[in-house]
Amino acid sequence: MRAQVLGTLLTLVPVFALARQSAPPVAPPLPKLFAGSADVVAMMAKAKAERKPDQANFVQPIVQLAPYNANLEYRAAGVNAPASVHEREAEMFYVVDGSGTLVTGGKLREEKRTNAENLTGTGIDGGMSRKLAKGDWVMVPEKTAHWFTQIDGTLVLMSIHLPHAPTTDSK
Repeated sequence: MRAQVLGTLLTLVPVFALARQSAPPVAPPLPKLFAGSADVVAMMAKAKAERKPDQANFVQPIVQLAPYNANLEYRAAGVNAPASVHEREAEMFYVVDGSGTLVTGGKLREEKRTNAENLTGTGIDGGMSRKLAKGDWVMVPEKTAHWFTQIDGTLVLMSIHLPHAPTTDSK
């Protein structure tokens, strides 16, 4: 009986191996290297139409080439978004449309870890407030708390997370 079971298993191993080899490999997503102004306008319209009333931030990729992604962020007044700290990435923002206030620095209130590299909080204690409007650029260094508050109607941003470049030892 043992020999029969062993023989059956040995017969099936090549079948499983062949089935495993014949499965097509999953290709990584293709980079998205261009988005025209009409694409961005369409993304803004989609965000306005599909964002749920209690959704603080509706995010869509504009262009992507790992490890970099430029995202369109659509934020609306009256919905409190959490404050954030990215421990290994700087974040750059460009205001596409609208206006609001960005607080940077200070300390996260009710800090929680969301994953190995990011923290969130209900707000920021301390920090510096800066009014942002269409056409403004902001760079938030890694390990810096940041929080969008007092949004006037809507605030549409392009955001890019910039991974920290590894340092090389010069010895």
